[in-house]
Amino acid sequence: MSHTPAAAAPLIDVRGLGFARNDLPVFGPLDFSVEAGEAMLVQGGNGAGKTTLLRVLAGLLDGERGEVRISGTPADPSSRAGHLAYLGHLPGLKADLTALENLQYLSGLLGRRPSIGYGDALAIVGLAGYEDALARTLSAGQRKRLSLARLWLSPAPLWLLDEPYANLDLPGIELVNRMVRAHLDAGGGALVTTHGAYAAPPVRTRLLLLDGVGPAQSEGA
Repeated sequence: MSHTPAAAAPLIDVRGLGFARNDLPVFGPLDFSVEAGEAMLVQGGNGAGKTTLLRVLAGLLDGERGEVRISGTPADPSSRAGHLAYLGHLPGLKADLTALENLQYLSGLLGRRPSIGYGDALAIVGLAGYEDALARTLSAGQRKRLSLARLWLSPAPLWLLDEPYANLDLPGIELVNRMVRAHLDAGGGALVTTHGAYAAPPVRTRLLLLDGVGPAQSEGA
């Protein structure tokens, strides 16, 4: 007798997720999921809660309601670090450490894919030769690229990318798209907030429209 293999659980499955600040609702309730090999674009006007949503999912903000499942298992904020990699508006770098030292420090805190070397990660983002440059001497675009190198080193299967194209030129935008495509091709997933600069890779992509408080709209693409 043959058995049909069970479908893999989504990388993240969100049900009834909401968030309030000072007792004022910011967004929710939200229901959505992201599967392996899929990108979800999160769009909405100013104040709709795009950044807040990613920070809640990453466990950086408390006060959520609803349920978040990681690969089918309920996960509280403290247990998500190994599964979610967050790239925010700020680069999250230590100004007086070199580019290499920043990668080593952050990898010590957040983990690293053993198959990727630090030099390889810097080369992928266009920072080969900047290993010994202090982070404070880098331009805004270079600091963003250094943050992308840290993302590339991350073992987390799901990327949370908050406006990843900010401070990047066209080659930088193309770099982000190549990285997202490679990550998805390898079985990862991504949530990306964007104002429209995103050129979707040829993989499954869906749109999550936030409009403040109330159910979000999830659309296929």
